[in-house]
Amino acid sequence: MTGAARPVLGAPSPLGPPDVRAIDAVVRAALAEDLGAAGDITSEAVVPAGAVVEAVIAAREAGVIAGMPVAARVFAAVNPAIVFEPRCRDGDAVPAGAPLADVRGPARDVLAAERAALNLLGHMSGITTKTARFVAAVAGTSAHILDTRKTTPGLRALEKYAVRAGGGRNHRMGLHDAVLVKDNHLEVAGGAGAAVRAARARVGPDVLVEVEVDTLEQLREAVEAGPDAILLDNMDPATLRAAVRIVGGRVLLEASGGMDEEGARRAAEAGVDFVSVGALTHSARQLNVALDFAG
Repeated sequence: MTGAARPVLGAPSPLGPPDVRAIDAVVRAALAEDLGAAGDITSEAVVPAGAVVEAVIAAREAGVIAGMPVAARVFAAVNPAIVFEPRCRDGDAVPAGAPLADVRGPARDVLAAERAALNLLGHMSGITTKTARFVAAVAGTSAHILDTRKTTPGLRALEKYAVRAGGGRNHRMGLHDAVLVKDNHLEVAGGAGAAVRAARARVGPDVLVEVEVDTLEQLREAVEAGPDAILLDNMDPATLRAAVRIVGGRVLLEASGGMDEEGARRAAEAGVDFVSVGALTHSARQLNVALDFAG
């Protein structure tokens, strides 16, 4: 790095849940999508209006949990009288069959909230579980796992929180908070060095500036311009090792490009600082969670 005041790519941040406004925006959209204007017509037809139930949300398979505060907000949005008592915390690894939360309240309202709550909890936990596997894959190296902007529209804050719950770190949240000069930018910017200098002149020293390169020639040009980080795109391990030698610790290095767990390990062993993995968010399978009535 060229100065202590510069921002740091993938800086660790506390797990803390997403802003409640971000959660509630997603919750409102999920409930509106499921309930529509008519509400839960099945429950209203067959469930007595005064029925009260106790239920357990459980994991049907082993995984790492994220989204407990989000699930709680779903039930509260349907009826604040529903009691949601978590039995685990986000970031906890649980075995198959583990109870995650107890739920008590009016049966119709619990059923109205059930699917939206489970969809969000299962989706976020799937991301966390996948992230934890990638973090384990690079254990013992100095590399950290990063996410990308390949997120579900409208769910980025929740998905990036799920990455943190799995031990990963967040790249930029969007186009607004960091500069990442990619290949299409370079086509019109006049090269890596020129792009870095133009970006730095525009945003100053307090905004992270990173540039993507796919050859060692581009790397040499870029590093001399003084970015905060360089993204090494689709380089094999031998080329990554050469890039690490060329840079010599002057800037942070991020490896990217179709990473699976084995590829992440090889990149980490090459000596890069970060391995970014779009699959954490764009290809994570939902963790199977379910709600069952007690008794």
